[in-house]
Amino acid sequence: MTTGRHVMAIGAATSAGTHHAGQERAPDALRAGGLLERLEAAGLRVTDAGNVASETFQVDHGHGPVRNEAATLRAARAVADMTEHAARSGALALVLGGDCTITLGVLAGLQRVEPGTGLAYFDGDADLGLPGDGSQILDAMGISHLLGLAETGLTGLFETRPPLSAGRLAMLGYDETDPSSYRGEVLDARPGLTRYPDHAVRADPLGCARGALSALRDAPRLIVHFDVDAVDSGDLPLANFPHYGTGVPLDTAQQVLSVLCTAPALSAVVLTEVNPGYDPDGYSLRRYIDAVTEALITGRAPGRPPGAAVS
Repeated sequence: MTTGRHVMAIGAATSAGTHHAGQERAPDALRAGGLLERLEAAGLRVTDAGNVASETFQVDHGHGPVRNEAATLRAARAVADMTEHAARSGALALVLGGDCTITLGVLAGLQRVEPGTGLAYFDGDADLGLPGDGSQILDAMGISHLLGLAETGLTGLFETRPPLSAGRLAMLGYDETDPSSYRGEVLDARPGLTRYPDHAVRADPLGCARGALSALRDAPRLIVHFDVDAVDSGDLPLANFPHYGTGVPLDTAQQVLSVLCTAPALSAVVLTEVNPGYDPDGYSLRRYIDAVTEALITGRAPGRPPGAAVS
């Protein structure tokens, strides 16, 4: 289990699994913005493992059911190996991404240590795309892989099928109106899966976050996945694939993360979909770093009130 005070930063500088380049720059931008120094100043011991993956989006001229599979798998496998190392050393893995496929690597790495690992998936999309449909990008298929609906090279990271049982997954913040990502019948068929769409999180962020933790309370290890597109792009235009008019405000996202990061079983936090190219003056990135660091510090320092607003 994690010590609660040691954080290992793992850079996943990859945009291989998504729509276009940009996210591969996020780990270095987050470091340059002072994220790790902020955590150290709060009393956490931070080790930086550097960028363990470096893959940039390329146009895939093949005719397969998914795009850029080999590069996406390389990145996820490298993340899995370093996440396993962090877990065995007793550190909290802070994975700086990168596209959402890296979370599959994080889960695979932690399952090597603890097969019963749980996942709180805070994302603006349900990520229920399928090979051969729509954009064919793997970034839109993460949950489909985990629930056993998609089989690609990424599922080779896992020993079991499905890679994650419905009872070990809680989904928060997704948009139910997106036909390319959301399939209600899939979730309805899995009553053991805990889920809170974006409108529910807007209405009761702390209640939804606590509900997710309660549902995953028996998981011996826990991953918190945070895709910045869970935040309305009208408030924070930083997501690689913008989401305007859906999601939640940044201060609401901070409240949710602050609760999720209090979990005693917390073993990894994954930050995804940040595209620094959308933020020429750095203002949005600074706000994002403020929210994320405050949530992490709150979660790792019991007794602090969760969810202070971000200006």
